[in-house]
Amino acid sequence: MSKIVNGFSKLTKLEKIDWLISTYFNADTKVKQVLLQYWNSNPLLQDLHDDFIENTISNYYLPFGIAPNFVINGKDYTIPMAIEESSVVAAASLVAKFWSTRGGFKANVISTVKIGQVHFMFEGDKNELQKYFTSKKENLFKVTEAITENMKKRGGGILNIELRDKTADLDNYYQLHVTFETADSMGANFINSCLEAIAQEFQKEDIQIVMSILSNYVPECLVHAEVSCKVEELYAENSELFAQKFIQAVQIANAEPHRAVTHNKGIMNGIDAVVIATGNDFRAIEAGAHAYAAKSGRYKSLTNASIENGIFKFWIEIPLALGTVGGLTKLHPLSKLSLKLLENPSAKELMQIIAVAGLAQNFAALRALTTTGIQKGHMKMHLTNIIKQLGASDEEKAYLIDYFEHKTITHNAVVEAYNNLVGDK
Repeated sequence: MSKIVNGFSKLTKLEKIDWLISTYFNADTKVKQVLLQYWNSNPLLQDLHDDFIENTISNYYLPFGIAPNFVINGKDYTIPMAIEESSVVAAASLVAKFWSTRGGFKANVISTVKIGQVHFMFEGDKNELQKYFTSKKENLFKVTEAITENMKKRGGGILNIELRDKTADLDNYYQLHVTFETADSMGANFINSCLEAIAQEFQKEDIQIVMSILSNYVPECLVHAEVSCKVEELYAENSELFAQKFIQAVQIANAEPHRAVTHNKGIMNGIDAVVIATGNDFRAIEAGAHAYAAKSGRYKSLTNASIENGIFKFWIEIPLALGTVGGLTKLHPLSKLSLKLLENPSAKELMQIIAVAGLAQNFAALRALTTTGIQKGHMKMHLTNIIKQLGASDEEKAYLIDYFEHKTITHNAVVEAYNNLVGDK
């Protein structure tokens, strides 16, 4: 039986589900029950979610949690996080409380410049192309005036347009490299609209426009966040030893790409969770952050640490192109709630908050890795998930949590303990 379907997008949501079940699940009605149970009972809210993407058949939930006790630039925050991985929110909360009594986090935005490019091919004389660009540059700004009018009122707009010769990398390849300021908007649609207008104005017979698109690599849209304290304030005992191990852990991530990827993944646990909760594009943030980690030609840590004159310092510098208006930020009810929880921050303030979330997550991971090990805390949080998979009752759950209070938690150990408990009954 062929699984190719015509006119699928024109089917109703229920018709799409029925086709899916009959084609891939042998008409199993339980599949339909799973999909339907995640529909929102409020029809208007469900319609809102249905319109976010195409061919919607249900909703996919992520846990929505909060991490309190963050102090950033002297201001108290409770940070919203949407993520499925256990221990992330707990780790962020613990680190926030830890640093709240040690001066809190300091953060500042270095720059908010974003980038878009018109990519084109040209086989003629380079000098003639430069002359043509110089003659057209003023018009390239003018043709975007209708698009940039409102953005300019908010302090944004096109900052500059450059002609870049990329023929050393690809024969006949040039680009118009355009820099933007987009204020509190992430600005993707704004940037792309400007680029398409610029491309249309710049195009002529011997210039072949290939594409016009924003870049998610924004090395000039940077934020810095840090914490610092006296070395002896870091740990209850052996502070100097563990502080040195912490520094070495960062140095290893800078020296070994295999470690750096996992190191930075932990940072993104904190960053992505807040990016998702606030309705921003976590895939764009991920791509830009990892490209920035490799800016030296070698993939390295996004964080750094030092000890100078008895002061421990830990910091991150990362590109974050974020928005607090547009897209899902004002459309998804939980995104709106998240921004309200953060007291309606500007895009710059949100950059600071999210950079701090990533730094906090990395601090928690490195502190655990260089002391008790990562699995102790992670598996303790994961224990409840294993218990649920086993179908344990509330009484059995309470027993197993108590049983593993001072024991090593592994999946096999929990299964064995559960089987023994059930068998004894």
